[in-house]
Amino acid sequence: MPLALLALAIVAFGIGTTEFVTMGLLPQIADGVGVSVPHAGNLVSAYALGVVVGAPLLTGIGARIAHKRMLLLLAGLFVIGNTASALAPNFGTLFAARVLAGLPHGALFGVGAVVASRLVAPERAARAVSMMFLGLTVANIVGVPAGTALGQHFGWRFAYFAVGVIGLIALAALALLIPLQPRGQAAGIRHELRAMANRQVGIGLATAVVGFGGTFAVYSYLVPMLTHLTGMAEGSTTLVLALYGVGMTAGTLVAGPLTDRALRPTLYGGLVIMAATLFAFYYGVHLLATALICVFLIGAVGALITTPVQMLLMAKAEQAPTMAAASNHSAFNLANAGGAWLGGLVISAGWGWASPSLVGAALAVAGLGLALVGGALDRGTTEPSPVVAESAAGATAHAAPAPLPESS
Repeated sequence: MPLALLALAIVAFGIGTTEFVTMGLLPQIADGVGVSVPHAGNLVSAYALGVVVGAPLLTGIGARIAHKRMLLLLAGLFVIGNTASALAPNFGTLFAARVLAGLPHGALFGVGAVVASRLVAPERAARAVSMMFLGLTVANIVGVPAGTALGQHFGWRFAYFAVGVIGLIALAALALLIPLQPRGQAAGIRHELRAMANRQVGIGLATAVVGFGGTFAVYSYLVPMLTHLTGMAEGSTTLVLALYGVGMTAGTLVAGPLTDRALRPTLYGGLVIMAATLFAFYYGVHLLATALICVFLIGAVGALITTPVQMLLMAKAEQAPTMAAASNHSAFNLANAGGAWLGGLVISAGWGWASPSLVGAALAVAGLGLALVGGALDRGTTEPSPVVAESAAGATAHAAPAPLPESS
């Protein structure tokens, strides 16, 4: 695997840290800007709003910009958004800064996934993309706990400053390690949107929203579920969340090779295992040992599904994969919001703290159904490669890793 993937993994590490560190610092942030903790929770939604809006918007705006330059611009915006978050004097300004910090999230992953897939031979494309996602999973093990501890001991602003420093490191790594990859002559917003019109892209995005909604229905309430049903002390839940991150890392490591060998079977199998694990969690959450096993598996299978969905969308939007790859992360954030909402509904209805597991299992089954529909529509057709050129007039099928990357 080329060293350039390290730069993309650093970007993903920074994104994963800033996305989740706010959740662990809500009491400190609430005190700092003079609002209640539930009101401060809207900052999580602010970031998600930035992701949902920014992924298609910034990808469209940058449709004619060379991928390396686009990555540098997006990483710069990431640094600005997190620095502004650290300096925000009041809640309103902080809310706007979190939206700004979320704007480049989806586009960074989208452009980064396309770049990663073209750094290697086509048969190793999924492994390259999964190496980028590895930075996101490691953030859940190291970045988020470290950022939370930093914010709790020195003030929440230091956590955002630290993420800004990570962004600067990522910016330097991108400039040094990523080679130029030419855009095709047909590149542009209309070209990207035409590729998005493929019905398989729509089915793939719907699969991500519904299928991943099952994971987030449980993850959003994981801490109260464990404290209420297993009797776990609140101070121990940080270790459980780290275990979830370890599961994500394990799932990401196996997702790449499996997706390269059999994309759709990996997706189908992941959704089946996810549904079974969430259903088992409903009964196993009352025992600490089974609860911990299920937490690890939920993290692992969630990560296992991420890579085939990303590669499927890039394949179906084969002549303009960047918009599809970026929109996938808008879909993940919609899944986050929708899954959390449905999980909260069943808890509020009196079904019990374990009930989000049943909601999650049902959503995973529904996601499997959508994936099977997409597979049925593909029957008899040849699966396109996700690393084909954006235009026959321009880009090459994939770029072999260069020993000395071109400067930007």
